[in-house]
Amino acid sequence: MSAVEDGRDPSPALPPRMQALARLPIFLALDSKRAVIAGNGAPVAWKAELLSAAGAHVAVFAELPCEELRAVAAQAARATIVLQQRPWRIEDFADAAVAVGGFDDEAEAERFAGAARAAGVPVNVIDRPAYCDFSFGAIVNRSPLVIGISTDGAAPVFGQAIRSRLEAMIPRGFARWAEAARHWRKAVQSSGLSSSGRRRFWRAFAAFAVSNPEREPASSDFDAILSAKDQATAAGAGSVTLVGAGPGDPELLTLRAVRALQSADIILIDDHLSPDMLDFARREAKTVLVGKTGRFYQQDEINALMVALAKAGGRVVRLKGGGSSMFGRAAEEVAACRGAGLAVEVVPGVTVGRGRGETPRNRANSPTRPITPIPGTPLRACCGSPAARPARTARALRSTNRG
Repeated sequence: MSAVEDGRDPSPALPPRMQALARLPIFLALDSKRAVIAGNGAPVAWKAELLSAAGAHVAVFAELPCEELRAVAAQAARATIVLQQRPWRIEDFADAAVAVGGFDDEAEAERFAGAARAAGVPVNVIDRPAYCDFSFGAIVNRSPLVIGISTDGAAPVFGQAIRSRLEAMIPRGFARWAEAARHWRKAVQSSGLSSSGRRRFWRAFAAFAVSNPEREPASSDFDAILSAKDQATAAGAGSVTLVGAGPGDPELLTLRAVRALQSADIILIDDHLSPDMLDFARREAKTVLVGKTGRFYQQDEINALMVALAKAGGRVVRLKGGGSSMFGRAAEEVAACRGAGLAVEVVPGVTVGRGRGETPRNRANSPTRPITPIPGTPLRACCGSPAARPARTARALRSTNRG
């Protein structure tokens, strides 16, 4: 009798908690909101231009505005930049969403930051981290696709170098596709597609956009992608992808393996693999440990669980150790899936000798590996549709939270 049949709970594979962040990346919505800037010079002018480009109404306080400030105010990108040739005052912070200062004088920088904080306004004082509630970082602009890069002030030049590399890698045409996604989102939500159908639509959308970055999005593209996803949803059945993890080092996963993890609904992971690999999966994916340590899972039990979850409509990824050859018991798993009429794909892993990055086979027995049982619910509650054999019940796999 398998773990699915006798009611045993599959063990969840819990990924490690989020690593410490020097800065939390947050994208502020500043459209039509008020921003206060005080100070003078080219860095202040750049911050005024940046806030204006984000749609903020920018009030700049400078007794003798420099030429850069005057030029930026005359050519504001989206909203207005108003120059006021006087020192800033406490009342200037009223109704402000953010405040930015640029001062040579330390005492003036401290006074400005203190006044902003007293008014409840997040503040940034240029080149003075002690007085900053937030930082700007380097930006790759393919709006509405925006990428921010921060080194927490440790190496701004390094951040700029990374930005330059990303600028070269990311086509400017992505801005048009990101804008198309914004316009098409409501239509997708009202299309009648299930949640898994909508995910399939956006996966197909992303694949098409990446393959055609310079193409102008057209309504015919939307219709074609939606029609393809309607047909896929009508087919009803899920799929199984067998992914080779190679020697167990997350950095040695292939691009195809990463794409499979990013599109998975359920991930069945071997107990000897590093849970760090789950960092590549989307946050909503459910994970379960299906190793054989202590004979917890037999091969036929893994096959039955994999087939049941896919029959219920899920995109199942079976993540297991192995390289470029047919790894482990993959042939049996492929045969089980095909025998059940399921679509199955094999993504081999890289082949390297045991060494750097390989995870020991007994990793699951390490006391540092967080494994706890989870309460079970019927498979239909997990995947949204009944299993292939109604008499058999699989246990739901709760979504893991990766921070």
